[in-house]
Amino acid sequence: MNFTITPEFKKSEFSVKNVLDHFSVSGKNFDDRQRNQIKLFDFEGKTINVKSFKKPNFINKIAYKFFRKSKARRSFDYANILLEKGIGTPQPIAFQENYDFLGLTLSYYVSEHLDVDLTYREISQDFSYPDTENILKQFVGFCYKLHQNGIEFLDHSPGNTLIKKVSDNQYEFFLVDLNRMCFHNTMDFETRMKNLSRLTPKKEIIEFMSKEYATISGEDFNKVFERMWYYTDLFQQKFHRKKQLKKNLKFWKK
Repeated sequence: MNFTITPEFKKSEFSVKNVLDHFSVSGKNFDDRQRNQIKLFDFEGKTINVKSFKKPNFINKIAYKFFRKSKARRSFDYANILLEKGIGTPQPIAFQENYDFLGLTLSYYVSEHLDVDLTYREISQDFSYPDTENILKQFVGFCYKLHQNGIEFLDHSPGNTLIKKVSDNQYEFFLVDLNRMCFHNTMDFETRMKNLSRLTPKKEIIEFMSKEYATISGEDFNKVFERMWYYTDLFQQKFHRKKQLKKNLKFWKK
């Protein structure tokens, strides 16, 4: 077993390990998908969030032991990098990797749980959510800050940005699902635009975001909009082809 905890929670190491030891029989389900499971636990007067990653296949069991960092460790490491760069994410607490004689079996990422008001998903379809234009403007500023810091968030999808209202017209943004990221000294324009391609299929939202990104960055609006929409449309085509393929495969299995 490999267990690492942040210095701030070192005094609680035994308690955190106890939570992980009893993960399967305790805690409150927060997100239970086929791949991963997330549970919430009451912990020393606060709520913590524990993500249990799906058991890797035979090849990945070996790879995660000898050649690659596990998803849990990457989540922990990347969260600390984000915080060092002033980017919002729930406070990382610990990660744990369990092994058998072949390699990795289970892994867990522990962080503080945030109570937020919405995710980007609520504003990704239209302008009906209250204060959408203001939230979108601040969200684009948040994305620009990511890019200026060389952070390419590969899972930059609608549900992975949490949004918390902190005053009448101010919002804070927090990234979650952190195990897929690239860090660059600088990010070129094409990489920046492609990085925003998974956020929404709505052209009017892309147009609004393009105007704000152009304003902040000093780039030409038409250039920003053309490339942002190009990569969005490309992603949507691939997404729907993949979805149709899965549907066809399920039909033939029947």
